[in-house]
Amino acid sequence: MSHALPTRALITGASRGIGAATAIAFAKAGVNLALVSRSADSLESVAAAARKLGVAADTYPIDLEALDQVAEKIGAIATASPIDILVNNAGIGYTGDLLTTPLPDWQRVINLNLTSVFQCIQAVLPGMRDRGQGVIINIASIAGYHAFPGWGAYNVSKAGLIALSKTLAAEERSHGIRVVTFSPGSVNTPIWDTDTVQADFDRSRMLTADVVAQSIVHTALLPPGAVIEEITLVPSAGAL
Repeated sequence: MSHALPTRALITGASRGIGAATAIAFAKAGVNLALVSRSADSLESVAAAARKLGVAADTYPIDLEALDQVAEKIGAIATASPIDILVNNAGIGYTGDLLTTPLPDWQRVINLNLTSVFQCIQAVLPGMRDRGQGVIINIASIAGYHAFPGWGAYNVSKAGLIALSKTLAAEERSHGIRVVTFSPGSVNTPIWDTDTVQADFDRSRMLTADVVAQSIVHTALLPPGAVIEEITLVPSAGAL
């Protein structure tokens, strides 16, 4: 089967941080965009910046925490126009000892960071299988490999995402679909300003969203015969 160059990428959590930076990096590479996030206004500003770079950019305000709707809504995007690259970036940070983490908080972290990704994959995968090609990049974290105290729910969600990603890679290789487990260290994004994260780190020493985005795009646009299945990207000064 001949492999066409990727022409459309779907990015979740695209309104800010890594997702927004990745959208712009793909736009610079000439890849059209389907941008998903809860925030319609923020999404539109990212899309407008991408369009100025000469690509098509569609916005889809979707709440990925509404799990019973995710597969249907993402599936509709994929049906309207094929998705060549899926970047599962949406997620929530969370700090708190396991002993004191309320069950609703635990479920919210697992739902968004893991189960919504599973639903996005199920929505996009049939079309990729039909075409015999596609790239799925799951944004995990070094927290999925190293258990940071006080980050229990987050650690578990990202470890689960790594297992999901590796299983998907093993199942889909024979279908021509490449799966990447992308695990950055600390990245200076708005996640540190959210009310679910209480941490006092030196953000100037963190990775920038732009550096992470460049690595994501480089990985996604490798020739079809190659795949970087696992990436751990940390600041050269060392992981935080």
